[in-house]
Amino acid sequence: MYKLTNGIYGVVGAVIRLEDMASIPFDDGNVDAQEFASWLWAGNKPEPAEEGGAVTDEWIEETLKKFGYNDGVGG
Repeated sequence: MYKLTNGIYGVVGAVIRLEDMASIPFDDGNVDAQEFASWLWAGNKPEPAEEGGAVTDEWIEETLKKFGYNDGVGG
């Protein structure tokens, strides 16, 4: 499972992998980031950066596109 973190100006800065608290940057060359994108592609949703926040379908779709999943969630 994953949780988003806020970066500059409230934009998602990275993802935390909760099992080991590893910080994963949004870099399509990073193996952990690729695994996160695959996890998203499978229909999973990370915890929001802030309690009470939301992870939108639009954010997921944009993130997947950055990693080459051009057909959106579940392709």
